[in-house]
Amino acid sequence: MLWVKAFHVIFMVSWFAALFYLPRLFVYHASSNDEISNERFKIMERKLFYGIMTPAAIVTIVLGFWMLFEYAWQAYSSMLWLHIKLAIVALLIIYHFYCWKLVKLFKADKNTHSHVYYRWFNEIPVFMLMGIIILVIVKPI
Repeated sequence: MLWVKAFHVIFMVSWFAALFYLPRLFVYHASSNDEISNERFKIMERKLFYGIMTPAAIVTIVLGFWMLFEYAWQAYSSMLWLHIKLAIVALLIIYHFYCWKLVKLFKADKNTHSHVYYRWFNEIPVFMLMGIIILVIVKPI
């Protein structure tokens, strides 16, 4: 089970790296004014989302459920920290799908948000990661 946990953490780190970088690409893409940059950002966003971010998310979630059902399911009802962590993960999945929507909007040249919007949007996964790490390590509740 330690191997499952190790790979869960490895893929979670990969997922978060992409969750931090993709919105940063949106910041730059929303600021770009020329066609060459616009096309380059479309390629980068597509490759990051489909090649790294989504596979890392899937593996993270699958391994997380594997661990949950393998050794935490019996005590799940008494682990409030785990309920909250899973709620944050659910929000993270919604964030992931919203990023997918944004990738498609940029691809179609239909972005309506400014670079400032994406600068704020970029901070959301930071707070989610902080919450998850504190809940898993400290287990304050």
